Amino acid sequence: MIDTHCHLYLKDFSEDRVEVHKRAILAGVKRLYLPAIDSTHLGEMISLESEFPGIYFSMAGLHPCSVNKNYRQELDIIVEQLKKRSFIAIGEAGLDFYWDLTYKEEQYEALEFQAELALQYGIPLVLHTRNATRETIEVMKKFALRGLRGVFHCFGGSREEAEAIMNMGFMMGIGGVVTYKNAGLDKLIAQIGLSHVVLETDAPYLTPAPHRGKRNESCYLKLIADKIAEVTGRTFDEVDRITTANAEALFGRQ
Repeated sequence: MIDTHCHLYLKDFSEDRVEVHKRAILAGVKRLYLPAIDSTHLGEMISLESEFPGIYFSMAGLHPCSVNKNYRQELDIIVEQLKKRSFIAIGEAGLDFYWDLTYKEEQYEALEFQAELALQYGIPLVLHTRNATRETIEVMKKFALRGLRGVFHCFGGSREEAEAIMNMGFMMGIGGVVTYKNAGLDKLIAQIGLSHVVLETDAPYLTPAPHRGKRNESCYLKLIADKIAEVTGRTFDEVDRITTANAEALFGRQ
């Protein structure tokens, strides 16, 4: 399995990061992709990648909730990092209209800037959307026509939105929400299948049942795959094989 989206470099794991890593490996997670938030977390992210080479892979990006009056400086840092080394993706970028709309226009600018970087470097774009899936799809349509590919992380939208994402050739990151009883994501996955699905945890957030309410970690990826297998009528091994192949097609084989 590949956890295509986890934040194991955050302070939530500072006391037991090695144990969390070991549990993930024992659960069958062979690679873990680390989305960026902003420059304040860059050191910890790169350090984790260096500690476990060939297992953790960093992204370069600016989270929409970190877009503020200094966002252009943050974007400049991304540009400089991309000149220095390779990253597996740009992200997580996107639009978040849930918490604060103060920098709404700046979020759009930062998203388009990062989409251009992903095209320039030939790497995927990892998207964060909250209360803004439809708006993000509209932005991405023009970039998809230019060959951009990516993933809508933590997808939880409608079938119409899912079909629009698939029509662009983008993936959907499916995590712990698929295990939530009343979320409806399990029914949607049963309808649309796995052709555009990759697995993720978003650890330490969005912990799957039956651990909901506790800290999430990458070893719980198996619970997500188990639930997807249940609702799609496939075996766990089939879900693992298909979603891993999807992730490798998008991010490349490491």
